[in-house]
Amino acid sequence: MAIKSVHIESALEHLCRVDAIMGDLIVKAGPFTLKTERNRFGMLVRSILSQQISTRAARAIRLRLDQLLLPDKLSPEAIAAVTDEQLRSAGLSTQKVSYLRDLSARVLDERLRLDRIGRLSDEAAIEQLIQVRGIGRWTAQMFLIFSLGRLDVFPHDDLGVRSSIRDLYGLEELPDKKTSHAIAEPWAPYRSVASWYCWRLIDVRNAPTTDASNYPV
Repeated sequence: MAIKSVHIESALEHLCRVDAIMGDLIVKAGPFTLKTERNRFGMLVRSILSQQISTRAARAIRLRLDQLLLPDKLSPEAIAAVTDEQLRSAGLSTQKVSYLRDLSARVLDERLRLDRIGRLSDEAAIEQLIQVRGIGRWTAQMFLIFSLGRLDVFPHDDLGVRSSIRDLYGLEELPDKKTSHAIAEPWAPYRSVASWYCWRLIDVRNAPTTDASNYPV
Protein backbone atom coordinates (compact mmCIF):
# COMPACT_ATOMS: atom_id res chain seq x y z
CA MET A 1 0.00 0.00 0.00
CA ALA A 2 1.54 3.31 -1.11
CA ILE A 3 1.84 6.06 1.47
CA LYS A 4 -0.43 8.94 0.49
CA SER A 5 1.19 12.32 -0.05
CA VAL A 6 -1.23 13.96 2.37
CA HIS A 7 -0.03 11.63 5.11
CA ILE A 8 3.59 12.41 4.28
CA GLU A 9 2.91 16.14 4.45
CA SER A 10 1.19 15.74 7.81
CA ALA A 11 4.07 13.62 9.09
CA LEU A 12 6.74 16.14 8.10
CA GLU A 13 4.79 19.04 9.58
CA HIS A 14 4.31 17.15 12.83
CA LEU A 15 7.95 16.06 13.15
CA CYS A 16 9.28 19.54 12.44
CA ARG A 17 6.88 21.01 14.99
CA VAL A 18 7.57 18.62 17.88
CA ASP A 19 11.31 18.03 17.46
CA ALA A 20 13.69 20.74 16.24
CA ILE A 21 16.56 18.26 15.84
CA MET A 22 14.49 15.95 13.67
CA GLY A 23 13.18 18.97 11.79
CA ASP A 24 16.72 20.06 10.97
CA LEU A 25 17.55 16.56 9.70
CA ILE A 26 14.45 16.57 7.50
CA VAL A 27 15.49 19.89 5.94
CA LYS A 28 18.99 18.58 5.22
CA ALA A 29 17.87 15.17 3.93
CA GLY A 30 15.11 16.48 1.69
CA PRO A 31 11.87 14.83 0.55
CA PHE A 32 10.55 11.61 1.99
CA THR A 33 10.96 9.21 -0.96
CA LEU A 34 10.26 5.79 0.52
CA LYS A 35 8.56 3.51 -2.02
CA THR A 36 6.60 0.59 -0.62
CA GLU A 37 7.23 -2.89 -2.01
CA ARG A 38 3.99 -4.31 -3.41
CA ASN A 39 5.37 -7.86 -3.70
CA ARG A 40 4.94 -8.90 -0.08
CA PHE A 41 6.40 -12.38 -0.48
CA GLY A 42 9.39 -10.94 -2.34
CA MET A 43 9.94 -8.41 0.42
CA LEU A 44 10.15 -11.14 3.05
CA VAL A 45 12.47 -13.23 0.89
CA ARG A 46 14.75 -10.24 0.39
CA SER A 47 14.81 -9.60 4.13
CA ILE A 48 15.76 -13.22 4.84
CA LEU A 49 18.49 -13.22 2.20
CA SER A 50 19.96 -10.01 3.67
CA GLN A 51 20.44 -11.40 7.16
CA GLN A 52 24.04 -11.29 8.41
CA ILE A 53 25.60 -10.57 5.00
CA SER A 54 26.42 -7.42 3.06
CA THR A 55 23.89 -5.71 0.83
CA ARG A 56 26.10 -6.51 -2.18
CA ALA A 57 26.24 -10.22 -1.36
CA ALA A 58 22.50 -10.37 -0.72
CA ARG A 59 21.79 -8.68 -4.06
CA ALA A 60 24.01 -11.20 -5.88
CA ILE A 61 22.20 -14.13 -4.27
CA ARG A 62 18.82 -12.62 -5.13
CA LEU A 63 19.85 -12.30 -8.79
CA ARG A 64 21.02 -15.93 -8.88
CA LEU A 65 17.77 -17.01 -7.23
CA ASP A 66 15.76 -15.12 -9.85
CA GLN A 67 17.75 -16.85 -12.59
CA LEU A 68 17.22 -20.25 -10.98
CA LEU A 69 13.44 -19.81 -10.93
CA LEU A 70 13.10 -18.74 -14.58
CA PRO A 71 10.81 -18.76 -16.47
CA ASP A 72 8.77 -18.36 -13.27
CA LYS A 73 8.99 -15.33 -11.03
CA LEU A 74 9.80 -15.42 -7.34
CA SER A 75 6.81 -16.96 -5.58
CA PRO A 76 6.00 -19.63 -2.98
CA GLU A 77 5.09 -22.03 -5.80
CA ALA A 78 8.39 -21.44 -7.59
CA ILE A 79 10.40 -21.98 -4.40
CA ALA A 80 8.52 -25.20 -3.70
CA ALA A 81 9.30 -26.49 -7.21
CA VAL A 82 13.12 -26.47 -6.80
CA THR A 83 15.32 -28.64 -4.61
CA ASP A 84 17.35 -27.64 -1.58
CA GLU A 85 20.49 -28.36 -3.57
CA GLN A 86 19.41 -25.93 -6.28
CA LEU A 87 18.71 -23.23 -3.71
CA ARG A 88 22.13 -23.76 -2.13
CA SER A 89 23.70 -23.48 -5.58
CA ALA A 90 22.30 -19.94 -5.74
CA GLY A 91 24.27 -19.09 -2.61
CA LEU A 92 21.77 -19.70 0.16
CA SER A 93 22.99 -21.29 3.35
CA THR A 94 21.31 -24.44 4.60
CA GLN A 95 19.70 -22.36 7.33
CA LYS A 96 18.28 -19.81 4.90
CA VAL A 97 16.98 -22.59 2.66
CA SER A 98 15.00 -23.83 5.67
CA TYR A 99 13.70 -20.29 6.26
CA LEU A 100 12.46 -19.96 2.67
CA ARG A 101 10.89 -23.41 2.86
CA ASP A 102 8.96 -22.49 5.98
CA LEU A 103 7.87 -19.13 4.58
CA SER A 104 6.72 -20.69 1.30
CA ALA A 105 4.87 -23.52 3.04
CA ARG A 106 3.01 -21.14 5.34
CA VAL A 107 1.90 -18.97 2.43
CA LEU A 108 0.86 -21.96 0.34
CA ASP A 109 -1.21 -23.61 3.07
CA GLU A 110 -2.59 -20.19 4.12
CA ARG A 111 -1.30 -20.20 7.65
CA LEU A 112 0.19 -16.85 6.60
CA ARG A 113 -2.21 -14.79 4.48
CA LEU A 114 -0.05 -12.06 2.98
CA ASP A 115 -3.01 -10.92 0.92
CA ARG A 116 -4.91 -10.12 4.12
CA ILE A 117 -2.17 -9.14 6.53
CA GLY A 118 -2.64 -5.47 5.73
CA ARG A 119 -6.01 -5.60 7.50
CA LEU A 120 -4.36 -6.42 10.83
CA SER A 121 -3.04 -4.05 13.46
CA ASP A 122 0.72 -3.58 13.66
CA GLU A 123 1.15 -5.94 16.60
CA ALA A 124 -1.19 -8.58 15.17
CA ALA A 125 0.72 -8.53 11.88
CA ILE A 126 4.05 -8.82 13.69
CA GLU A 127 2.73 -11.75 15.73
CA GLN A 128 1.83 -13.62 12.54
CA LEU A 129 5.10 -12.87 10.81
CA ILE A 130 7.36 -13.98 13.65
CA GLN A 131 5.83 -17.44 13.51
CA VAL A 132 7.86 -17.92 10.33
CA ARG A 133 11.27 -19.49 10.89
CA GLY A 134 13.95 -16.84 10.41
CA ILE A 135 11.66 -13.83 10.80
CA GLY A 136 12.10 -11.89 14.03
CA ARG A 137 10.54 -8.69 15.26
CA TRP A 138 12.98 -6.43 13.36
CA THR A 139 12.25 -8.15 10.03
CA ALA A 140 8.52 -7.94 10.74
CA GLN A 141 8.84 -4.23 11.51
CA MET A 142 10.71 -3.67 8.23
CA PHE A 143 7.84 -5.42 6.45
CA LEU A 144 5.31 -3.14 8.11
CA ILE A 145 7.24 -0.04 7.06
CA PHE A 146 8.47 -0.99 3.61
CA SER A 147 5.66 -3.22 2.37
CA LEU A 148 2.53 -2.18 4.26
CA GLY A 149 3.48 1.49 4.52
CA ARG A 150 2.66 1.71 8.21
CA LEU A 151 3.48 5.15 9.56
CA ASP A 152 4.05 4.59 13.28
CA VAL A 153 6.53 1.73 13.58
CA PHE A 154 9.63 2.35 15.69
CA PRO A 155 12.38 -0.30 15.25
CA HIS A 156 14.27 0.53 18.42
CA ASP A 157 16.61 -2.46 18.02
CA ASP A 158 17.86 -1.25 14.64
CA LEU A 159 21.54 -0.32 14.87
CA GLY A 160 21.25 2.43 12.27
CA VAL A 161 18.38 4.11 14.11
CA ARG A 162 20.12 3.83 17.47
CA SER A 163 23.39 5.19 16.05
CA SER A 164 21.60 8.17 14.53
CA ILE A 165 19.75 8.90 17.77
CA ARG A 166 23.08 8.83 19.63
CA ASP A 167 24.69 11.24 17.17
CA LEU A 168 21.72 13.56 16.69
CA TYR A 169 20.92 13.96 20.37
CA GLY A 170 24.50 14.08 21.68
CA LEU A 171 24.47 10.84 23.64
CA GLU A 172 27.73 9.28 24.81
CA GLU A 173 26.71 5.75 23.84
CA LEU A 174 24.04 3.87 21.93
CA PRO A 175 20.67 4.44 23.60
CA ASP A 176 18.92 1.55 25.29
CA LYS A 177 15.27 0.72 24.63
CA LYS A 178 13.94 3.07 27.32
CA THR A 179 15.99 6.02 26.11
CA SER A 180 15.19 5.37 22.45
CA HIS A 181 11.47 5.24 23.12
CA ALA A 182 11.58 8.39 25.24
CA ILE A 183 13.24 10.32 22.40
CA ALA A 184 10.91 8.82 19.79
CA GLU A 185 7.69 9.34 21.76
CA PRO A 186 7.02 12.86 20.38
CA TRP A 187 7.40 11.49 16.83
CA ALA A 188 4.18 9.45 17.17
CA PRO A 189 2.07 8.81 15.16
CA TYR A 190 4.79 9.10 12.50
CA ARG A 191 7.69 7.16 13.98
CA SER A 192 8.26 5.20 10.74
CA VAL A 193 8.93 8.46 8.92
CA ALA A 194 11.32 9.68 11.62
CA SER A 195 13.12 6.32 11.58
CA TRP A 196 13.56 6.61 7.82
CA TYR A 197 15.21 9.97 8.32
CA CYS A 198 17.45 8.44 10.99
CA TRP A 199 18.60 5.91 8.41
CA ARG A 200 19.29 8.78 6.03
CA LEU A 201 21.71 10.53 8.41
CA ILE A 202 24.76 8.79 6.94
CA ASP A 203 23.70 9.89 3.45
CA VAL A 204 23.23 13.46 4.63
CA ARG A 205 26.82 13.43 5.85
CA ASN A 206 28.43 11.57 2.96
CA ALA A 207 26.20 11.44 -0.12
CA PRO A 208 23.10 13.63 0.17
CA THR A 209 22.02 12.90 -3.41
CA THR A 210 21.76 9.15 -2.80
CA ASP A 211 18.51 7.55 -3.97
CA ALA A 212 17.02 6.37 -0.69
CA SER A 213 13.69 5.13 -2.05
CA ASN A 214 14.19 1.61 -0.69
CA TYR A 215 16.46 2.43 2.21
CA PRO A 216 17.58 0.53 4.24
CA VAL A 217 16.16 -2.82 3.11
